[in-house]
Amino acid sequence: MTVVGPFGLSVRDQALEADVQTGLAAVESGLLDATKSEVPFITEAAQHLVRAGGKRFRPLLVMLAAQFGDPDAPGIVPSAVVVELTHLATLYHDDVMDEAEVRRGVPSANVRWGNSLAVLTGDFLFARASHILADLGPEAVRIQAEAFERLVTGQILETAGPRDGRDPVEHYLDVLRGKTGSLVAVSCRFGAMMSGADERITDVLTQYGERLGVAFQLADDVLDIASDSHESGKTPGTDLREGIATLPVLRLQEQAAAHGRPEDLELLELLAGDLTDDARHAEALAGLRVHSALEQARRDTVRYAQEARAMLAALPECTARAALEELCDAVVHRAG
Repeated sequence: MTVVGPFGLSVRDQALEADVQTGLAAVESGLLDATKSEVPFITEAAQHLVRAGGKRFRPLLVMLAAQFGDPDAPGIVPSAVVVELTHLATLYHDDVMDEAEVRRGVPSANVRWGNSLAVLTGDFLFARASHILADLGPEAVRIQAEAFERLVTGQILETAGPRDGRDPVEHYLDVLRGKTGSLVAVSCRFGAMMSGADERITDVLTQYGERLGVAFQLADDVLDIASDSHESGKTPGTDLREGIATLPVLRLQEQAAAHGRPEDLELLELLAGDLTDDARHAEALAGLRVHSALEQARRDTVRYAQEARAMLAALPECTARAALEELCDAVVHRAG
């Protein structure tokens, strides 16, 4: 058993491990090449989060999906670089919107250089991703464009909030399918498509990726409440401080509306107040950490991970499928 990729994923086949490790090393090199500029400062800013590390979750999925075709096909590594660059670009923008101070255990770009330069650096990464994508053909460009549209739409829907009469939980899950699920789905799709895998297999892996992406983000929601900054690499309760209601808060609202318990209403009142105050923020975090709404959000994470795992039953049994199944377990484990 060998540990590889995010969350300590175990790969039990030496050939698969070698393919994945070689692919991820090539992606790392490709990321550094893609973030170089003739202007040294741009290189420094663009490589800020690349060099900070990260799970490389999306490139790993590209590599595993490629095992269902020719894993040495020329488009696999570039497509993995594209999805990771796109993801990194969204992090620069997200940190500006959230006024986050820490990302991957280092000061966020907006703290280090200011909001304007952080946004522009994200734009630079999008531009570099598009440049690589152009060499992968019009179909790849179309797929990435559709995913990016869904990603941005999800972000807009999150900012706008649910329509009157819309269930806030369902609205939020729609947001996650766009914001996170779309790019994770494309990671699986690119890996399968670039490897020449059968169209049916490509479709199954795409659906798996979207469900896994939602589970992954729900696990992040739980971690944002339950973990400290050492575990998560970013400031806990960032969404709380910004007034963004992630799933634990939405489940709390749901329980308060259904049962009207005084302690639930008091916690909601605290959450509705000024959480830029450190003491109030710490009190709100502490209240959510012991509330059953957090456990309910964990169960939601498990449900989406189980749905992703169920999709894989349509694939032929192989070590790559086993690794994809283990990723479902690893995502759930992150959420406790």
